[in-house]
Amino acid sequence: MWRLSAEQALIITTDFFTPVVDTPYEYGAIAAANSLSDVYAMGGKPFLALNVAALPEDLPTEISAEIMRGAADKAREAGALIAGGHTVKDREPKFGLVALGFVHPDKIIRKGGLQVGDKLILTKPLGSGILATALKQEKASAAHIQEAIEWMARLNKTASELAQEFEVHGGTDVTGFGLLGHASELAQASGVALHFNLERLPYLSGAKHYAELGIFPGGAFDNQKYFETQVHYERTLNEALQMTLFDPQTSGGLLFGIAPQKLAAFETRAAELGQPVWVIGEAQAGSGLYLW
Repeated sequence: MWRLSAEQALIITTDFFTPVVDTPYEYGAIAAANSLSDVYAMGGKPFLALNVAALPEDLPTEISAEIMRGAADKAREAGALIAGGHTVKDREPKFGLVALGFVHPDKIIRKGGLQVGDKLILTKPLGSGILATALKQEKASAAHIQEAIEWMARLNKTASELAQEFEVHGGTDVTGFGLLGHASELAQASGVALHFNLERLPYLSGAKHYAELGIFPGGAFDNQKYFETQVHYERTLNEALQMTLFDPQTSGGLLFGIAPQKLAAFETRAAELGQPVWVIGEAQAGSGLYLW
């Protein structure tokens, strides 16, 4: 974040990753949505982006073109322009964006700022890491993968605009650290404890099924090892369900806190805009993460 004036700050971020789906156009669109998500998570509006690509020398031109077309279409949907970029040779494809956005300095959504009593809102279902791993292992159904693609390619644009409209107290996007990893960052930065209602957590279709089969990306275990000391289970959970809470998300939703007196109006407005939202818990006094 860089303050340009009293009215404008610049957000600069980058992200890229290896393919999470088999179709190049959708891969590009998902990578772009994921890269733009950090701008939305801070309350900003994207305006410019650069491609970052590492592609095999023998990759057919039509495939690389489709990857970049998917990203360009998604950036256009966001109201941003891809103004070029840089490509290097690599044995395994990697693609993403450098993304720039603007935000008013007084309206930045930060990780700190949650207040006791705030209701916790999540804007996309969980399980994309599990679904992507099931696809790589050729164990995922076509219907489950299609649903996951639609959610991963969905911009956090409307969710971010809602967060700004209702002046959320703090927030982030849920990506590589999983739900509990990013929630831990919010809790620590805000000096509160976060309590989650497990019955209210949304999941992609098939995610729990594949979890029961032990299908998880390696990052889920890294997340669990790093963040589990801050997690308190107030009911018994089997290992598979615990691991879904640490599942690294690709282009996940926003997680933020909203004042309880604004919740009803917020949910009404979200429904008007067609933006799914789930109330999954609340901030309370104390520290750490609690699941019940």
